[in-house]
Amino acid sequence: MRQIIAMGGGGFSMEPENPLLDKYILAQAKKDLPKVCFVPTASGDQSNYIERFYKAFKLLPCQPSHISLFEPEFNNLEKFVLEQDVIYVGGGNTRNMLLLWKEWGLDKVLKKAYEKGVILAGLSAGAICWFEEGLTDPLNAPLYKLDCLGFLKGSNCPHYDGENKRKPSYHKLILEALMKEGYAVDDGAALHFVNEILSKSVSSRPKAKSYFIKLINGEITENEINTTYLSH
Repeated sequence: MRQIIAMGGGGFSMEPENPLLDKYILAQAKKDLPKVCFVPTASGDQSNYIERFYKAFKLLPCQPSHISLFEPEFNNLEKFVLEQDVIYVGGGNTRNMLLLWKEWGLDKVLKKAYEKGVILAGLSAGAICWFEEGLTDPLNAPLYKLDCLGFLKGSNCPHYDGENKRKPSYHKLILEALMKEGYAVDDGAALHFVNEILSKSVSSRPKAKSYFIKLINGEITENEINTTYLSH
């Protein structure tokens, strides 16, 4: 079974007091102590981001580790990744992250892991990377489409309710046929794909939602996806 869990925003880095999404991700591994590996490439492997990951996941039933491409400690990247149950990708600069992954061959290793049944998860950059296209936001510049790994069809827009430029930019790019139709996800919501098909939408906040954005007769339609709130 191939699984991807793409969060619009949330998890330990955005909701340190609310572990609902992180617990949901771990539960999909169906193991008592799943191995979860954090990949913070998009943040430039910031040490305080890595520390926050360990602080959060040491409180959960799992075996946490991380991969740094800036200060690598692994001997065999492929072997290390394939031994994991969950790969959890952090937020940051998606473009830089994908370039580094390609340079290290991590993109191909992740495809292998995905096909083997390792759960791929993440938020923001760690969510859009799995789709064909993602809406990315360079600092102080217009949002634009980024070609991503393409494990999942269509496009993805995270932080749909959390950043005011997201929704209009995403709608405009789809309307102008500059971006494929796709999924918009609020902060605190996550899409769970099984074998490349959307299985469910879940959330750590009662009002967080996911949507499928389509172009019909030259107009944008926003179809709300039924989202289950993961209450405590």
